[in-house]
Amino acid sequence: MPTIARRSFTQSLALGGALLAGAKAEAKPTPTPLLARRLSAGDTLGLVSPANATYEREPLQLAVEALQALGFKVKLGQHVRGRYGQFGGSDAERAADINAMFADEGVAGIIALTGGSGCNRIVDKLDYGLIRRQPKFFGGFSDLTCLVNAIHQQTGLVTFHCPVAGSEWNEFSVAHFKAMVMQTGELPLLRNPQGERGDNLVQTQDRIQTLRGGKARGRLLGGNLAVLSSLAGSRFWHDWRGAVLFLEDINEYIYRIDRMLSTLRLAGALDQLAGVVLGKFTKCEPGDGYGTLTLDEVFDDYFLPLNVPVYRGAMIGHIKRKFTLPVGAPVEIDADVGSIGLLAPAVR
Repeated sequence: MPTIARRSFTQSLALGGALLAGAKAEAKPTPTPLLARRLSAGDTLGLVSPANATYEREPLQLAVEALQALGFKVKLGQHVRGRYGQFGGSDAERAADINAMFADEGVAGIIALTGGSGCNRIVDKLDYGLIRRQPKFFGGFSDLTCLVNAIHQQTGLVTFHCPVAGSEWNEFSVAHFKAMVMQTGELPLLRNPQGERGDNLVQTQDRIQTLRGGKARGRLLGGNLAVLSSLAGSRFWHDWRGAVLFLEDINEYIYRIDRMLSTLRLAGALDQLAGVVLGKFTKCEPGDGYGTLTLDEVFDDYFLPLNVPVYRGAMIGHIKRKFTLPVGAPVEIDADVGSIGLLAPAVR
């Protein structure tokens, strides 16, 4: 390499390193909390498809009927039936539907039809100034991890990691959704079902495991690990200082879980946390043909050195019965009993 080119290359590396160091040192301040209005029966929910397309007519119809059964009127996004490859329309169309729902004063909240992939492609196309001016309920999970975290990080709006409209709306999920975003009164306490033994001597399903006991308070942030880690280094990355992190995933080999947790660690997120809640890691198994660490070992490696409360097994993730969690709200976790308690309402 010629001397001038080598010098230029070396200077570029140094500048890049300085920028990265500066970015880590100058974390974006925690946004001022912004709450959506509490949802009520009779409100209109906007139904959008910011991730995967829905290829048949029936899943959309079932989603509409489920939201109606919850007591809502439903307004379909202009492109909710769209398709571009695997996505529910082009990037511009999917982002436009979300922006239009925030702009529509007759729409009380917005919920995703399904997850999948594609939200990262539109996260920089949302009108965050509009969202800040007209805050309203926004919810979904899985690939929606990208948008629920970015909207909170950019605007301060508490968003919701909750069932998508096309989810299985069973009694458990409905009760937790209503308690979090519709009902008034006592603040919700999220804790796995207790004593469900079935034909067994002891409870075998939905147990919690305490990795490190204790209580911790902080702003609740997180979601799907694969999607969350893909935001590292972007302008949509959180200030993690004092946060309570929650994570879940599905269909990832254990070595990929390890790699993604390493991304969180290297991005400076883990060493700033107040506590950790691990949900369900569904079908996250060893890859074919390789020796592997177990999930127990991976979680121990990354979370025990933090010396903060950590528990595993919360009803979060790609499972039938799931919590609704307020992203950005202040919570207290108890890792000994496995609970997440709100410290303030997540809606006004």
